[in-house]
Amino acid sequence: MRLLLIHSDYIEYEAKKKTKMAEEASVLSDKETEALTVFCAVESIDEEDLDGVVLQGIEEVKKTAGQVTVDKIVVYPYAHLSNDLATPETAVSVLNALKAGLEKEGFTVKRAPFGWYKSFKLSCKGHPLSELSKTIIPGETTAKPAKKEVTHEWFVLTPDGKQHDTKEYLDDSPFGCMVKKELGIATPVGGDPAHVDLMRGKELVDYEPASDVGCLRWMPKGKLIRDLLADYVLRMVLEYGGTPVETPVMYDLGDKAIFEHADKFGERQYRFKSNNRNMMLRFAACFGMFSIMRDMHISPNHLPMKMYELSTYSFRHEQKGEVIGLKRLRSFTMPDMHSLCLDMPQALKCFEEQLAMGWQTGKDFETKLVAAFRCTKGFYAEHEAWVKKIVKESDCPMLIEILSDRVHYWIAKIDLAAIDGQLRPIENPTVQIDVESSTRFNIKYHKEDGTPVHPPILHCSPTGSVERVICAILENTSTQAVPALPTWLSPVQVRVVPVTEKHLGYAEELMTAINAAQIRCDMDDRNETMGKKVREAGMDWVPYVIVVGDEEVASKKLTVTIRKKSQPNKPHKEQLTADALIAAVKKEVEEKPFRPLYTPKKLSLKARYI
Repeated sequence: MRLLLIHSDYIEYEAKKKTKMAEEASVLSDKETEALTVFCAVESIDEEDLDGVVLQGIEEVKKTAGQVTVDKIVVYPYAHLSNDLATPETAVSVLNALKAGLEKEGFTVKRAPFGWYKSFKLSCKGHPLSELSKTIIPGETTAKPAKKEVTHEWFVLTPDGKQHDTKEYLDDSPFGCMVKKELGIATPVGGDPAHVDLMRGKELVDYEPASDVGCLRWMPKGKLIRDLLADYVLRMVLEYGGTPVETPVMYDLGDKAIFEHADKFGERQYRFKSNNRNMMLRFAACFGMFSIMRDMHISPNHLPMKMYELSTYSFRHEQKGEVIGLKRLRSFTMPDMHSLCLDMPQALKCFEEQLAMGWQTGKDFETKLVAAFRCTKGFYAEHEAWVKKIVKESDCPMLIEILSDRVHYWIAKIDLAAIDGQLRPIENPTVQIDVESSTRFNIKYHKEDGTPVHPPILHCSPTGSVERVICAILENTSTQAVPALPTWLSPVQVRVVPVTEKHLGYAEELMTAINAAQIRCDMDDRNETMGKKVREAGMDWVPYVIVVGDEEVASKKLTVTIRKKSQPNKPHKEQLTADALIAAVKKEVEEKPFRPLYTPKKLSLKARYI
């Protein structure tokens, strides 16, 4: 059963039209104020333990109602939360049992009719607990120990080791934007993020209407950028000593360790049945890597052992209304590394190294990153000096969140984020210290005396998801006077523009020589005006544009427009030889991965995709 719980100022609905599965209902319209609205979808998997599912559902609603202090509940059947629904008869029985059980708990409960097309209006409170989603799993015990009330302390640490009140940083700087978001301070925004138009306008990536929401189609230029980013992370990880693997995208929830780990993220998963097995699509590479580690013979001499996978694809069942552009997707690509460490001192050392990798990606992608560090109260008490050390070495302020107790598998983590054009964070690199999974998955090594040790594991994505990296890069261009991608990621790095047909021969020779130097170069050989060709090179954000006319053919000196040195309506031009141009581009993209053009070298042969 899937639940979406909304703390509502009000909800009002009206049943408009019956479907074939509609129940008879005496109340077809109603309204309730100051209530918890429970959108509910009953799934086929629930039929394995209907009583247990109902009891779990009651507990979840009761818990949330207590947190937001309401005593009125509206149960609203909402099939759109799942694509694996139970029979109508089962759904109605569960909804009735849910209502009756909540009424026994002392709540005033209304239920919207099942199987009707309904219009509704709803006002959400807008605080951190006002929108919650839950997935109820059949067979899971409802007799869980009561969770401790977890408190959160926030402050800012600066590189000089001083602690500051967060109120000092509530501004529109990148760091201030991240602080406001973490503290739940709303930032008014309107319209789509800037990258949504750019990802389509630059023919990089588009929505795929024939797939699920949040799944994308990649055009050649976007596919090139995506592949270059994959090459970049692979090289970084290999240089760090990582060992690449590849693991399945789906897992059996009958595996106790996998079920428990998945349950940490239970509210947003793709779950389905394969014959009589309950399965899920992965949301990261943890499951497969931990399974490999569980089956390995591990010696202390092997540690730290760093395992890496480009998790293509990972899946999160984000709410439909939250899915937009490249920032929130249901299907995404996650560079994912897990480091099995000897002990906590080694884990802290690896954490520092992997954090440095995260900061480096921001420089290489030309996006400014800001940081939030989170840990338990006990971890901070023991490692305060170390936390101050990583802030000092990062040479920037960090937002610190101290949790009174551990509620996740990690005891410490850091999140790096870029800021989009609407002043909201785009979470990207992360490093986490996991003290739970090695025990759960029985990953261990033995000391010399034979004592088994379940060691700490670091989770690290040096970049964050590939899609969010591209999102951050595109959003960054909205703040540039002359927008440009990093040259090493530009689908076309150099364009040759012949003035007339008689210059085509030399232009093609030039293009061939530049491509031979492992620089992506194309040629605008179309029968268009020079003005249009130059304008379109600018619209394509080509970093280096060469115009070839009589003078260039005769002197072999090229007039090159360099985009990153240009100002609006003031193109920066330099006279360069072909060798000097090649040297300049090679220096700019030094030590970055290279792939050849994914589009035709001659623009006359290039198709349009959007």
